Amino acid sequence: MATGASVGRALSAVTAGKLTPRAIRSQRAFTLFVMATGILSLHLFRLAQLQLVQGQYNHALAENNRIRRLPMVADRGNILDRHGKILVANKLTRAIYLYPREQTRDQWQATAQQLGGILNITPQQIVQKLEKAGYRSTTPVRIMRNIKADVFTALAESGYIPGVEVQPESNRVYPHKKLGSHILGYIGEASEAQLRKNSDWPMGMLVGQMGLERLADDRLRGQWGNRLFEVDAAGKELRMLGIQRPTSGETLKSTLDLQIQKAAETGLANRRGAVVVIDVETGGIMAMASGPTFDPNMFTRRITQKEVDEVFNNPHKPFLNRALQGYPPASTFKIVSSVAGLQSGKYNPNSKIMTAAALNIGGTVFHEHGSGYGAIGFKTALEVSSNTFFYQLGRKVGSYEIHKWAHKLGIGETKTFLDGESQGLIPTPEIKKTISNEPWYTGDEVTMAIGQGMVTVTPMELAVVVAAIGNGGHRVKPHFLLDQASDPQFKPENIGLKPSTISTVRAGLELVVKSGTATSLNDGSIPLTAGKTGTAEVPGGADNAVYVGYGPAKNPKIAVAVIVERGGFGSTSAVPIAHQVYKAYFSQGKQKSQPKGIQAQKTNGGNVAQR
Repeated sequence: MATGASVGRALSAVTAGKLTPRAIRSQRAFTLFVMATGILSLHLFRLAQLQLVQGQYNHALAENNRIRRLPMVADRGNILDRHGKILVANKLTRAIYLYPREQTRDQWQATAQQLGGILNITPQQIVQKLEKAGYRSTTPVRIMRNIKADVFTALAESGYIPGVEVQPESNRVYPHKKLGSHILGYIGEASEAQLRKNSDWPMGMLVGQMGLERLADDRLRGQWGNRLFEVDAAGKELRMLGIQRPTSGETLKSTLDLQIQKAAETGLANRRGAVVVIDVETGGIMAMASGPTFDPNMFTRRITQKEVDEVFNNPHKPFLNRALQGYPPASTFKIVSSVAGLQSGKYNPNSKIMTAAALNIGGTVFHEHGSGYGAIGFKTALEVSSNTFFYQLGRKVGSYEIHKWAHKLGIGETKTFLDGESQGLIPTPEIKKTISNEPWYTGDEVTMAIGQGMVTVTPMELAVVVAAIGNGGHRVKPHFLLDQASDPQFKPENIGLKPSTISTVRAGLELVVKSGTATSLNDGSIPLTAGKTGTAEVPGGADNAVYVGYGPAKNPKIAVAVIVERGGFGSTSAVPIAHQVYKAYFSQGKQKSQPKGIQAQKTNGGNVAQR
């Protein structure tokens, strides 16, 4: 054993620069001691960190590795018509889920190959879903929903696939197929943008993507639930640990009337065009048809290539809601011009204007339907749809007055908040300059007064305009849910029409049905109605057929607007559709006390049956 003296001699030797064998051994021992102590300290620190600092995290991680969380899809609320008939409901179906973290990424590829063959989808589509969720996702990924029985059988026969499960869940069903599809809309899985905006939504969340399904999604959607399962190392479920039951969405009663909607779509017969029916007093939308249409049931499952071609690549644009697109209103706009003239103070209900076969205005000749009607007033001008009457009215009243009353009546002001909605356009010199960078001519005021030129109006707006005439001067706010009628934002607005204006225009619209351009509505099968037809010139083809009116004439309840693209005369294409709508409404036993319409009377000139 080294004595104190010997150690001192060794240190002295080191100090002197001379290392003896004994000094070298002492130095090595000291170095090894320091290194061992350091390594041991690091291990002790890491152990403390794992046990004390990260213990809770690692415990949760271990639990998650043997606990599976399965989302439970909430039943969406049903959508009913105003009488309680089902328009949209749910049915029990099966969906295929895959747990991303129960397989390696290499296993994803193998599973995708196997599932792709069974589900008739590409493996890439499956892998993309898994990549989107991420390898560490704690929730399963829905690979396909609403699978058919043969797919379920094929999957069962393929044997157990780790991480793959078939689960029952609620799926949307539209029992009337194409009927009302532009109103009802459809659902689909939430997009990445929607998921980012709503962090509490699970991947695969089904939400409204169009129509009422979108507008009322927060009420229809409900709250998803969860089931917790303990699983073994192979991912097989051992027992259920707990359940958080989903909360169903709210059942909503709409303003729609199923029978009237059927009549509107049957009459339109999938032609390009639109039909709108609203409650004259409240603005509740009773029907809204747009043709051609589509079947929203295709969005409850995987869409086929044939459906893609028929719907998305269709030149007739089935997804376009034509009830909310602007069209030249033609002679139906004479209702607005009449209101502007009578409200302006430049005319009164007894005023007469001399009509003629043609008028030369600013060097341009504007023609009448026939040889003219002599001096006539507002009622007769509406009955025979005199152009020269309204040409002169337009010049005297001016574009600003017509623009003002068009907007008060609802043109350019009506919104339903449905997808792809447009609003009408009523030009003024400034508006024309902005749009086309062209000056305003006298001819612009002339054509504007008869609903031609730059004037466009949506079928929905036409219905709102005529409803204001029928209800005594209130602009209604169209809506789709019955309980919205009590919402202040949908309260009808008094637009300040003089009683004499209302009575004069209403009398003229009754004459249109009794002896004017819509006498086919006066066949005795329904109560007397009132309305106006129009034939809008369209370059390069047949004219658009237009009709707008309300019924019954003496106590209006519903307003109807119809447009048929390339339909020709309003009296021959649009009026028959309106007739079917009125018949559907009156056949429900309403307004039975109303007198039947009288037989057509002889007009005072012109071939009004075709205007």
